[in-house]
Amino acid sequence: MPKRIVIDPMTRIEGHAKISIFLDEEGNVSDAEFHVVEFRGFEKFCEGRPFSEMPGITARICGICPVSHLLASAKAGDALMAVSVPPAADKLRRLMNLGQIIQSHALSFFHLSAPDFLLGWDTPPAQRNIFGLIASNPSLARAGIRLRQFGQEIIEVLGGSKIHPSWAVPGGVRSPLSVEGRERIRRWLPEAFATTQTALDLFKKALKSHGREVQIYGNFPSLFMGLVEPDGTWEHHGGRLRFADSTGSVIADQLDPQNYLEVIGESVQTSSYLKSPYYVPLGFPDGMYRVGPLARLNIAAQMGTPKADAELKYFKKLGRGTVTSSFLYHYARLIEILACVERVERDLDDPDLLSEDLRANAGINSLRGVGVSEAPRGTLFHDYTVDRDGVLQKVNLIVATGQNNLAMNRTVAQIARHYVRGQRAEIPEPLLNRVEHGIRCYDPCLSCSTHAGGQMPLRIQLIGPDGTVLCEAVRG
Repeated sequence: MPKRIVIDPMTRIEGHAKISIFLDEEGNVSDAEFHVVEFRGFEKFCEGRPFSEMPGITARICGICPVSHLLASAKAGDALMAVSVPPAADKLRRLMNLGQIIQSHALSFFHLSAPDFLLGWDTPPAQRNIFGLIASNPSLARAGIRLRQFGQEIIEVLGGSKIHPSWAVPGGVRSPLSVEGRERIRRWLPEAFATTQTALDLFKKALKSHGREVQIYGNFPSLFMGLVEPDGTWEHHGGRLRFADSTGSVIADQLDPQNYLEVIGESVQTSSYLKSPYYVPLGFPDGMYRVGPLARLNIAAQMGTPKADAELKYFKKLGRGTVTSSFLYHYARLIEILACVERVERDLDDPDLLSEDLRANAGINSLRGVGVSEAPRGTLFHDYTVDRDGVLQKVNLIVATGQNNLAMNRTVAQIARHYVRGQRAEIPEPLLNRVEHGIRCYDPCLSCSTHAGGQMPLRIQLIGPDGTVLCEAVRG
């Protein structure tokens, strides 16, 4: 008799979602789905607003990555005005984005994912979280918290607030870096480098005992997409789009982000509020692609900083052509943190960061503008259409989690097929945690203005085809 296992809600992700695992008559996994069950509606209720308000509005989409929306929205405004922002403004935006990537990746690694592979998959859920990590390794947990604080410090120094800074605007930014702020950031650098290296060493050590996870946690061929510089160097706020396949071959390169609709389509799934983007030349669903740290490292020829370049060489040896295991998103995040800290150190003495030439002013010169930036989880698109008065007529946002949607579904199915086999009356909690971790690899960000640290309630039901609940487990 076909059955369905439902994990609702998922734990230790940013937002609310659930997983359905479908079993065939023999009790083996036939399919799996990741459902986003919350609806925000930003695209629709922003219609009728002046485009100049959008950076402040869309930053409120997320309490973890507000800077990502702030910057992508400001860039869309730049395109509507058809201006090039002053060099100082571009460099300052880049510095804030580096801080955003550092703080978000530190949160993902130390708070949400590390409890699994550092404390153990079978650790009771009441201890398998950041508080359990604090209890077992307080110095490591504190270092992780402070690494995130370093990223937030950069955001606060520039924008005046750690969360939702009102700073980037169409045409530039509101204020420069101060000399005092520069030294405040500089003082953090030795500790940030030390913590990042500690995390890298820990994860590479953990890899030796997690070979099975590397093989089955989202390990499959796909396309990869992100921004790169003209020479293929890792990029996080400018550059152009590149697609590569799982062999490492570049199949599309130096694509103008303004023309993203030529290569990215969106499919709507009835089981989720999350859309499923795909690579148009291959169609849906064959055009599945991944974005984010794993994708950015796969498409990049080099990171552009010495320490991160050395780590990238080690990383690329873990795959053939590309690194296809989603479990290695964790490693990719740490390499990106290292690259960001190196770039912060390198760029701090640039005199442009102190310049007062920060904003280009213009009216509406284009009725459509696209802003693209690399958010921590992947490439973020803000696409605005306005009238001659600059009032929004249409808004389209393509977020990283959506672009990873097809890959997340396949990851859940792959893990579930390995652990859920044959008829069984109960699915033990540690097994379901492994399924959930497949989603944590991608660090999905749903509407994470608030999220829980610690134990969340979880209800799992095995449901027959007639809707009868065959068995149920509740935790929390």
